[in-house]
Amino acid sequence: MSEALIRVRISEKDAHYGGGVVDGAKLLALLGDVATELLIRHDGDEGLFRAYDNVEFMAPVYPGDFLEARGTITKVGNTSRKMEFAIHKVITLTSPGSSKAEVLAEPQLVLKASGTCVVPKDRQSHKEGG
Repeated sequence: MSEALIRVRISEKDAHYGGGVVDGAKLLALLGDVATELLIRHDGDEGLFRAYDNVEFMAPVYPGDFLEARGTITKVGNTSRKMEFAIHKVITLTSPGSSKAEVLAEPQLVLKASGTCVVPKDRQSHKEGG
């Protein structure tokens, strides 16, 4: 099945909560971008996100963190595309406000989710399969 990967560094403007924790909505926006890429690769159209089946925030994200957001199409219907997502932290600042950072020996899972997107039949070009 199709897979997509987006890498991003989280900025100061994304921190909204005490302790400088990043808003979960920022992470969900990343999943939207991953889903869009998956649909374009699979169907040649951006499609629409219909629903999340599950979203689990596993660990906090802070400004300066580098994240990898991955998604995979796990099931293809006539117009629906079931997807699974994971976001891992791969680099983190060693202390808030510092410029010192470290590459994590093991990527840390910060979010996992699943959902369904829809691509209308008349917009599907089946570029990569399906």
